[in-house]
Amino acid sequence: MIPVGTNWSAIRSEFPALQHWTWLNTATYGQLPVRTRAAVDRHFARREETACTDFLDWFDDVDQIRALIGELINCTADDIGFAMNAASALSLFLGGVDWREGDRIVTLRDEFPNQYYFAASLAARGVTLIEQDEITSLPERTRAVLLSTVNYSTGYRPDVIRISEMARAADALIYLDGTQSVGALRFDVAAVRPDMLAVDGYKWLLCPNGAPFFYISPELRRKLRPSVIGWRSDKGWRSVDSLHHGAPEFPGNAAGYEGGMLNFPSIYGAAESVRMMLEIGPDAIERRVLELAGLAEEMLGRTGARILNPGSNIVAAHWPDRDASALAKRLQERRIIVAARHGSLRVSPHFYNNEADLEMLREALA
Repeated sequence: MIPVGTNWSAIRSEFPALQHWTWLNTATYGQLPVRTRAAVDRHFARREETACTDFLDWFDDVDQIRALIGELINCTADDIGFAMNAASALSLFLGGVDWREGDRIVTLRDEFPNQYYFAASLAARGVTLIEQDEITSLPERTRAVLLSTVNYSTGYRPDVIRISEMARAADALIYLDGTQSVGALRFDVAAVRPDMLAVDGYKWLLCPNGAPFFYISPELRRKLRPSVIGWRSDKGWRSVDSLHHGAPEFPGNAAGYEGGMLNFPSIYGAAESVRMMLEIGPDAIERRVLELAGLAEEMLGRTGARILNPGSNIVAAHWPDRDASALAKRLQERRIIVAARHGSLRVSPHFYNNEADLEMLREALA
């Protein structure tokens, strides 16, 4: 258990890669805690010990992990399902809506490509994708709003509570991708009230790849068609000695959208990362992340950079006379890892970073 008086130096020791790298690029990949890797190893050891005869018990464990995630974002275990990646969750959402010609989907300009590709493909069915610089109103016949809680390249943080209220008033659905914020910034499903939230935890949640989760509201579950239908789609799937043959009777929870087997090693690992977040405390994590991001903003600003969206966990710095991609490559030669996105240098510190990491970046930039 992590002590109450948060010792960030002790927590940093959970991330051995930081001994060799100045890692300021969590918006691309989060570093894995030692305890997360150990949980994955324990699962494989268990498989050797039991020869997988207890595989149904793994699903019981996963139900407890759903509850753990629910504790993090303030929902129930029944609201949480697992997918292959965030694109799979979005495809479930967009593929399950009964679109009609003339419907509109609204998103922000410069969103992550996931939010464009499937939505744009619906043009063949007469659905129009509309990009807005800022969402202050919704056009007539808006059926859905697609947003990232934090923009991957600029750090922009839309007012998701206000936009969610706007969507409900327009009888439109709202889908949020929390991949670039959940794990760094607090998220409260009950306050925001999205119809669906997807989070790929390999970034800020510090999870292994292959354990993204999605939240689906009870209201949406009553009308959203599954995109994958398999042996676990029927409510009696646990009766493996005598599985139901015929049309499935869907169980009504978010797990009913999973269809079949899960990526158990990654999900067990993800559980340890989420436990770490809860032990440290989402409030403490958010304060530390924004403190470090604020220091990065100040430091980058002193070099003449313009910060695109101050106050975010993702710091995007733009110089009119410096090539961000070339700069990121030169920094990598010094084992200082940041990213370049659309002409800006992207710096994304997490709670495992410290002021010395930012000083290394400052010296290298100088």
